[in-house]
Amino acid sequence: MWPDCLRPGARNNPLIRVGSRRWFLEVGVAGLGGLLQPGFQQALAAANSPTADKKAVILFWLSGGPSHIDMWDPKPDAPLEIRGPYGSISTKIPGVQFSEHLPLQASIADKLSIIRSVDCSASDHTPITMQSGNSLARRTDDGKDGGGFPSMGSIVAKFRGPNDPDMPAFLGLADNWTSDVWYSGHMGDQYAPVKGLKLADALALPAGITISRIQDRERLRREVNRFGHQTEKPAVLASMDRFTRQAYEMVLSGKVQKAFNVEEETEATRTAYGKESIGQKALLARRLVEAGVTFVLVSGAWGYFDHHGDSVRWGGIVKGLTPLLPRVDQVLHALVTDLQQRGLLDSTLVLMMGEFGRSPKINKDAGRGHWLPVMSMVLAGGGLRHGQVIGATDRHGGEIAARPVSPEDLAATTFKHLGIDVNSHWTDPVGRLIPVVPKNGRPMAELF
Repeated sequence: MWPDCLRPGARNNPLIRVGSRRWFLEVGVAGLGGLLQPGFQQALAAANSPTADKKAVILFWLSGGPSHIDMWDPKPDAPLEIRGPYGSISTKIPGVQFSEHLPLQASIADKLSIIRSVDCSASDHTPITMQSGNSLARRTDDGKDGGGFPSMGSIVAKFRGPNDPDMPAFLGLADNWTSDVWYSGHMGDQYAPVKGLKLADALALPAGITISRIQDRERLRREVNRFGHQTEKPAVLASMDRFTRQAYEMVLSGKVQKAFNVEEETEATRTAYGKESIGQKALLARRLVEAGVTFVLVSGAWGYFDHHGDSVRWGGIVKGLTPLLPRVDQVLHALVTDLQQRGLLDSTLVLMMGEFGRSPKINKDAGRGHWLPVMSMVLAGGGLRHGQVIGATDRHGGEIAARPVSPEDLAATTFKHLGIDVNSHWTDPVGRLIPVVPKNGRPMAELF
């Protein structure tokens, strides 16, 4: 299925309405306007440099907790209740096997790094811990989830900014925003992610109205002022005026609208990615990083890898996971191949992961439960050293047996790729210096 905002010929509401306060709040006015905040000007100047290093990240969020044993860490010699219903196949990495349902990924395994020893013990059924790359950021269910720690994307927005000043730095493509995308915490709303699908909806202009017809800068000034007068607090007025102006400028530049126009792609390219939601979002993510977005988060659907068993919404392993694996297989293969053909693979780091793994033993409902001790994930691109497996689990896939990789290690690796100093700090609302990579996290040396 195409996401509504990406369906060919769709003319969706809400339309762009110059001066609409509600629209800018919905798409993430803070995330758009954050480009004007202190600390961004240097990043924007670097982005405009003809020699700028246009590095980016695309993070695929497999919401619900993908089964590592049934995907990237099969246990063919384990008992049936452990190894599960799938067979294993060889990959382009000698001696390394994947699930039989990932043949396309197996064919490009020399371009992938598979981490089989990710410690997700601090994680929960939310994106908080793993998307922040911080085991101190946790779900607490007390209205203070995350402890104020920001997502990796928000840190990227603050310390690097966009690769093009007319594009957002951090953008999410998710149907369920609350459960699948983590925010900016105490770092501030100006570094929050932009809601990409709402932005795409808004870019469906009314018939007969074009960007050129609304590029009246004097009108823009008047409408920004009118918007500001509707805001009650003077402090909010001052910041929102700047936020709104930047959001308008992004829209009026035409670059955002062009990036979202996936109809420019050939039918062959669209088909290669797949017409399902995750495929079309992945294609859009490639267009967005190509246009200058630095960090794009992609989620196919809320909780769709939560395969407890056939008695719950997403089913068990055979009935629930089996139909998903060909989509995930196709989309990663298509993106890596496409990025390589366009000369973007070395500058774009691709991550695919969820919040935790799943239990080693198949349960009575033909599924697997949540499993916090370990999970697997995949990396590609970024100019890193690939064609390898990092870490290992025990013979049943239940515990880390070698080379634990922490959430902090993942964050440090991501930031190093983007040229962000892993020893940097940000300041919380009470003036405390908070490290961007806590708990001695370090870039994974195997990759560099």
